Amino acid sequence: MLSDSPIFPGRESAQPGPALIQKLGWPPEAWKAAKPLAGPSSSCQEWFTLHKHPAGEGQVFLVAQAARGANAATATRAAYGEIARVLQDQGLTMVHERLFGSLSVQPEVMASRAEALNARGIDADGPLTYIQGQPPWGEGLAGVIIRAVSCRHPQDKVWTISDQGKAVGRGWRQGDATFLLVQNLQGLAAKGESDNARAHQTQRMIQRANRLLKAHGASYRDVARTWFYLDDILAWYPEFNRARSGVYRELGLMPLNGGAPPRLPASTGIRGEVSTGAACALDLLAVVAPSESQPLVRQLSSPAQPEALTYGSAFSRGALIRQPDVSLIQVSGTAAIDEQGRSLYPGDVRAQIDCTFDKIAALIGQEGATLADIAAACVFVKRPEDVRAYQERAAARGLTNLPAVIMVADVCREELLFEIDAEVAFNPSAPGF
Repeated sequence: MLSDSPIFPGRESAQPGPALIQKLGWPPEAWKAAKPLAGPSSSCQEWFTLHKHPAGEGQVFLVAQAARGANAATATRAAYGEIARVLQDQGLTMVHERLFGSLSVQPEVMASRAEALNARGIDADGPLTYIQGQPPWGEGLAGVIIRAVSCRHPQDKVWTISDQGKAVGRGWRQGDATFLLVQNLQGLAAKGESDNARAHQTQRMIQRANRLLKAHGASYRDVARTWFYLDDILAWYPEFNRARSGVYRELGLMPLNGGAPPRLPASTGIRGEVSTGAACALDLLAVVAPSESQPLVRQLSSPAQPEALTYGSAFSRGALIRQPDVSLIQVSGTAAIDEQGRSLYPGDVRAQIDCTFDKIAALIGQEGATLADIAAACVFVKRPEDVRAYQERAAARGLTNLPAVIMVADVCREELLFEIDAEVAFNPSAPGF
């Protein structure tokens, strides 16, 4: 059973044999030494570990970590069976759903997901994003991250955002605030058009997002958080930055005549292919407050890193979203970058991991949160063998059960071996703050 504690822990997963380990290029001794992020025993030991992190009243983050070497279809069916039970038992609706795994297993993962949700009477046709987040052991499912909400009060509601006949997001109202989560937007040229240059896809994707937001009473200026997934990121990240900045300038988000810019969203920019072959995909969260005099969202700067805009990347280090019963911090993708924007510790993954944890701790610590308040995270390692280093350094900080999906992906700079993005949920009015 899933308790009300933040973690629904699984047991140590079944491990593949030495032949498979060697085939994947992960030394057997490293595999044996690397313990999964798991706690006390549960009945799902061979397939997944599910973390549940409440975020105030009627809001939950669910993170399912696939067990090492688990069959993708079986792990998906088992994980979504438990996810569906939680959603149904607590009257929750998914408002952001991301799946990370190999594109080669996407069809069977999607079929197993639908089977598990339909078995509980939950519509499986809702919006979602499937990104090639390669699991460290090779092919398969890495994990799932879900944000879900319930309507506890008469004025609360959840609705589906559609575009061209397809569900592309959710809107929900809690108290006086409206939230719009639009996902898996892409910028491929329309049928009959041939201009699919990466920069033009980026521009069309962001412009499409702005049109959707306007159709729901918001605009891109209300965006608190973006997640950009780029194919072959190292080949065109500077080009992506120029394209994004150009559209942001048109939308009034960039500095004018040297003045301070309006709020830039927190953001992740990471390698992640999609099945359509699009150059990039976008998820975003917009928050519409009832009054500009009482903003719900505040851009965060880091005391340990420069504004990313100083080196050409148009995003903020984080965004604080205050609700009556919880504060949420959207932590941008963070890596070992110093106060001058330089990459640190080339070739030393352990030092990069420690530095990244320090940077995130400094960012969220300004608001009274700690690393233990992370409700959901993505951990990106450039090399699969570095998962062991990540687990060691996380355990050294008491983060053995960090609710994170771990995947292999290039970061935005060749020399960077590690990155984390996160969503943090905490209550600054609780005892101890």
